[in-house]
Amino acid sequence: MSVTAATVEPAPAGLTAGPAPGDARRPALLPLTVRGLRLEAGGKTLIHDIDFTLQAGPKTIILGPNGAGKSLLLRLCHGLIAQTGGQIDWAGRSPEAARRDQAMVFQRPVLLRRSAAGNIAFALSVKGIARRQRPALVKEALARAGLSALADRSARVLSGGEQQRLALARAAILEPQILLLDEPTSNLDPAATAAVEQLIAAIHAAGTKVIMTTHDLGQARRLADEVLFLHHGRLLEHTAAERFFRQPESSEASAFMQGKLLW
Repeated sequence: MSVTAATVEPAPAGLTAGPAPGDARRPALLPLTVRGLRLEAGGKTLIHDIDFTLQAGPKTIILGPNGAGKSLLLRLCHGLIAQTGGQIDWAGRSPEAARRDQAMVFQRPVLLRRSAAGNIAFALSVKGIARRQRPALVKEALARAGLSALADRSARVLSGGEQQRLALARAAILEPQILLLDEPTSNLDPAATAAVEQLIAAIHAAGTKVIMTTHDLGQARRLADEVLFLHHGRLLEHTAAERFFRQPESSEASAFMQGKLLW
């Protein structure tokens, strides 16, 4: 389905675009500096005074058990929810400006009611790409995601793994500086998970900073360059992946890696 002025839909959450990566007007978003980050709701503290700094380059995995606060932290950084305390600083840029150079893919991808190709074409229209240039770019994006044969199929009838790869392809076509991923393979089988992980690695290799949540230790071992380990809304460790998996510093991380339930 082609995108015209009359049929443009609001962009799904996490799908915005600023200038292209090579554009001199596009200032860097990193380092990301978080200081004293706090989130309270319903009389409870969900995120407890978190501090960290993320640099360009390494794939960052936010790891921890269910309920640790991983998704909340990601949404706070992306500006989808407002903190009740502390600061989130994307290299001095305003939250609105920072979001224009980010993309976010959720556990359950938000796809438009159109074909797989139409979803990619919509992202290109958001980016301001001329209509005549879109077909070739759509074809290329679908091929990278292994979805060429499904170009004309409705996005909403694709399998879970296919939908997630489409969501990643749509996000990547915007060439964001930062790609935020919230448990992108939590409901997928091993083969679909492997395909999504390969696409994530390719997006990172092309120059996009990946920040991703997972509770899957195997996945974290495969993908992480550095680990932020959360438990009960507290950041207990921020360290290089090799060091974290070899010798975690906190008893909670050690127990988590041994498969023990954390309360």
